[in-house]
Amino acid sequence: MPIAHRAAGVYRPCAGWRTGGDAAPAGICPCRAGSEGLKAIRTQRDSRRRRQDDGGGAAPPRAKHVLVAGVAGFLGSHLAALLLAQGHRVTVLDTMQTGHQENLRELAGHARFRFIRHDVCEAYEESPALDEVYNLACPASPQPDQADPVHTMLTNVLGAHKLLRLAARHDAHFLQASPSEVHGDTEQHPQQEDDRRHVSSTGPRACLDEGKRAAESLRFDNLRLGRVNARVVRSFNTYGPPMRADDGRIVSNFVCQALAGQKLTIHGSGEQTRSLGYVSDLIRSLVALMEMPVNPAAPINLGNPNEPSIREIAELVLRLTGSRSGLELHPLPVDDPRRRCPEMGRAEALLGWRPDLALEAGRRPGAWPPRCPARRGRGPPRRPGRRRGMSTD
Repeated sequence: MPIAHRAAGVYRPCAGWRTGGDAAPAGICPCRAGSEGLKAIRTQRDSRRRRQDDGGGAAPPRAKHVLVAGVAGFLGSHLAALLLAQGHRVTVLDTMQTGHQENLRELAGHARFRFIRHDVCEAYEESPALDEVYNLACPASPQPDQADPVHTMLTNVLGAHKLLRLAARHDAHFLQASPSEVHGDTEQHPQQEDDRRHVSSTGPRACLDEGKRAAESLRFDNLRLGRVNARVVRSFNTYGPPMRADDGRIVSNFVCQALAGQKLTIHGSGEQTRSLGYVSDLIRSLVALMEMPVNPAAPINLGNPNEPSIREIAELVLRLTGSRSGLELHPLPVDDPRRRCPEMGRAEALLGWRPDLALEAGRRPGAWPPRCPARRGRGPPRRPGRRRGMSTD
């Protein structure tokens, strides 16, 4: 299966992504450079989509053995469920340091599902042959990742190194889901994959931001050296079930505060913007990138190109919940990004992907109530206020 053009054991990324031109993406041999290369990828994608739409004509995909690191979190549990639904065998790793057992309840009884409590900072050696490795192992919001910032940094860098070596040993494809935090508080808008980013290496968010940036470097170095067929996505803010009230994300914070009759906490003026995508949109795009027959050898943004302000999101939550709560302003956290909106051209060209669900449709609380303590008989949610690490994401 072709990936980036290989010569003398080296995968060579195509210059087209670096220049923004129409040269062929990596994965297409340079002898087919130019618009023909991109056309070939689109033809493969459209042919596959037509066979799926026709409901037949294509042989069922071969069942694979897939390893998912970080499965007990918000995104990992969705990914494992989709892979099982596609007929694959799924082995999952998680320390349960920030994951939750209830996220695995519907998966645990599946015959093709195997859970192993394991820290990715330690080498994992026990697996039979693997076809794919997804790395989602890292706390995803400021509260948990800043609770133990050293371990967060090691999970991002050392954990990535261990999993890349595992993928290399099995000749397995590798996919890393980086967060939009790798863009930092950039001056470029919308955020493009190739922009020069503004990230603090000394601030409280550096354990995640810089850890993920270093991990991306490891992945692309392994790709250039011909060791691992590694792919990278940069996922922007995501919401949906089974979000928890205590995960620190803006959506669950607002919904739980509104349901409890508390004022919605806004940090700063509320004019900061965010890109909010529904979880099912993100998960299907992760699988689509992993299944690409060619490797783009470049990161791909995945998110919602709509850009509401935090104040607009709060007002939408109040309207959908029918809450009479007001808004309460607090100081802006250190290194908080002012704008978040992905440039989606690369995802559209290579994956044919755009989010399906509009913000209001995906966020209707009756369809996915977060696990707010007030709904579970444990009293109202704790008010976020000015806690260290409170997220505006």
